[in-house]
This record gives sequence, structure tokens and C-alpha cells, in this order.
Amino acid sequence: MSGIVAIVGRPNVGKSTLFNRLTEEKAAIVDDLSGVTRDRHYGTSQWNGKHFAVIDTGGFVPFSSDVFESAIREQVEIALEEANAIIWVLDARAGILGIDEELASFLRKSPKKVFLAANKIDDNGVEHLAFEFNSLGMGQVYPVSGMNGHGTGELLDELVKVLPEDPEEEEDGPEIPRFAIVGKPNVGKSSLINALLGKPQNIVTPIAGTTRDAIYTRFSSFGLDLFLVDTAGLRKKAKVHDNLEFYSTIRTVKAIEYCDVAIVILDATQGIESQDLSIISLAIKNRKGVVILVNKWDLYEDKSSASIEQYRTLIQERLKPMDNIPILFISAHTKLRVLKSLQAAIEVFKEKSKRISTSVLNEVLMDDIKAYMPPSYKGKLVRIKFITQVQSYSPTFVFFSNQPQYIREPYKRYLENKIREHFGFSGCPITIKFKPTT
Repeated sequence: MSGIVAIVGRPNVGKSTLFNRLTEEKAAIVDDLSGVTRDRHYGTSQWNGKHFAVIDTGGFVPFSSDVFESAIREQVEIALEEANAIIWVLDARAGILGIDEELASFLRKSPKKVFLAANKIDDNGVEHLAFEFNSLGMGQVYPVSGMNGHGTGELLDELVKVLPEDPEEEEDGPEIPRFAIVGKPNVGKSSLINALLGKPQNIVTPIAGTTRDAIYTRFSSFGLDLFLVDTAGLRKKAKVHDNLEFYSTIRTVKAIEYCDVAIVILDATQGIESQDLSIISLAIKNRKGVVILVNKWDLYEDKSSASIEQYRTLIQERLKPMDNIPILFISAHTKLRVLKSLQAAIEVFKEKSKRISTSVLNEVLMDDIKAYMPPSYKGKLVRIKFITQVQSYSPTFVFFSNQPQYIREPYKRYLENKIREHFGFSGCPITIKFKPTT
């Protein structure tokens, strides 16, 4: 990815609608925090060859004594500090309100580029409504419609110009794998880091060309050699408090951006929650390997083998169709299986770098294809004639067909399942593409 874009604005201006438009999601990825009705949205987008993360914040209400609205103000502050660019969404049909004036004063203090998006311009006939926002003195105003996409192309054209370039992908994988320790607050990320790195031979090393805040630590011990990307215990924030979850989300996005394998930590006493699923989904969307560690297993009442298998099955049910991810049960406090967790991540990294020869692919998979042919479409027979794995950052397979445009998602999942059945790729996202035969 090439950075983070935060969407801010007062309530009910269409931030989430624009978010869904940019991320091309039917619904935002949502995590409901316990006891709070606030939604947290984050996803990925791409434009003109740049991939970037998009964060949707809650509605900004200044000078409110309401705990909920105060927490949202803190979210916006965090977003302004951590993001590379800001999209300020305004309601063109409502015009400038007092809240907008206060938010303008707030945003002027930020050194980040702020893009004004006058939303709810659903057709060309009402574009003049956006002109009022020029009086805010915040630069160009972009008339857009989050509902139908009107004007978003012009906004994105300018937005991506201020984002950093996508990091170059190394076709054969990096020499030393990079593992990000990610997860919600208080699941034990710091404890795991301390358990692994509490030795003098570990050296904190900045990676050349990396300007992000993630800390890279070289781990060379017990026959392992790797970088740990630490998102735990970085900078302390005076105004984080109840927004630890939001702050953690932004830092997680950054860490995932520069890793090869995401080590996602869960709390054994809480199970797998929607925020955990969102983190795993984000790693997979960015084509990273994934290992899941269920931490604090020493605090779990029933530690039997049957209990482990039952717990693993429950997690896999929540992960479907991403249920091929390795799951380990650890205790960072007692150091139970902490080294095995790194070994599992190494195995996922090797799987992610694995290459299958074209001859073997065709010899093995063609039998599965003949046993279950792609369904015909409008009377047209669809035939797959050739398969190859192409050079890519993560396992990518190309199936050549006479009618590739008619191959649907269920059959694509069938092919992925057969690839995993024969060749593994545990914990790795698989990309399948269909191309016409020449």
C-alpha cells in the first residue's frame, strides 16, 4: 500500500457512503466495540496504480460534553496525525454550518493535505451548491456523490498525487522475512515481544527507505533469522484513552503494509471477535500470509487437547472461507509455544514463496477440472485448457480458457480449494486469474 487516507466530517454528511464507494464494498468492514454503538470502518482502495488504506472516522462534534462525541473528536485527532492525507466530507445540500466552521479551524492546524469533498452532488445540475465551501479558504472543493460516484474520479486523481509510491514488490520474496505482530489492544502483543526479544543479542534495526513508525527488530536465535515488525507499545498518546482500538487500527494498517506474514494475536479469554476478523481480512486483502496465536492460554480453564480442538474449530468456523490459517495456542507470560509460533510463521512464509511447475499443475489439476467442468453459460461450453503459476509477490495462478469471462466465483473457489488440497499454501492468500487462450 502507499499510505493511509482518513475520511472526516460532521455527522450525517455521507462519510460512510463515500467510504464504501472508494473501497468498492457493499458495506463497510465494521467492528462494534463493547458498550459503544460507534462503528469503526477501514478498508483498501486503489486508483491510478496506487493502493492505499481508507479509514472512516465518526461524526465530528466540537465542544460537546458527551462522552461518545468526545471520543470521536479524539479519533479525528489520531487520524490527522497518522494519515498521509485527509478527505473532509461536507454536505453540499445543507451548506456551511457552525460545526463545519469549527472543524475547519481544527483542520487548518494539520500539516497534512486536506481535500474538501462537497458530497450529495448527485447530478451536474446541482454542482453550483459546492461553490459555497470556497469561503472556508481550505483550497479546491471537489463536488462528489458518494451515492453514485459522480466526481470521485477527479478527487482521486489529485489525492493519489500526495500519497507515497507503492513499495516495490520483490518477486522472489525478501532475503529476510518480515513478521508483523498485530491485534487488538491488551491481547498480549507487548508480552510476546518481550518474551521473544528479552535478550541482548537482538538488535533494533531501521529498514532503509522505510519512513513509517513501525519498529523493525532483527531476531537471530534458535536457528531463526527474521525481522519482527512491532506495533505494540510504540508512542504513548495523551488523548488515546477509549480510542485505543481506533489508534491500534491505524498502526495495524501500517505494520501490515510492510510485512510478509501477519501474526495475529487473539485473547483466549475473549475468543475471536469482529475486530480480529477485520485485521485478518485486511492482511489477506493485502496478500500477506497469516498465522493466528491464541494468547493467554494459561488463563483458560480447560487446557485439554479436546478443548484446543474445539476452540480451533470455533475459530475456523468464523474464518470461513479463510479457514486454512494455522492456529497456535500460546502463553506469552509462561513462554508456552512462543518459538513454535515463529516457526509456524516461517512455514507460512515458505508456503507463500513456493512455486509449482507448470507441468505438475496441469498434470494434477486437469483431472479435477475434467471431473467437474465449469458450468456452461447461455449454452456456451467453457473449457480450461492450460494452467500456470506466474511470478508474483504471493501465489498467483492463471487459468487459460476459451470463455474466461463466463467463469463464475463458485467455480473459482472450487479451483482454489483443489490447489490447496494438492499443494498446501497454508496461511497464504491465493490469487486466481482467468485469461483467454490465444
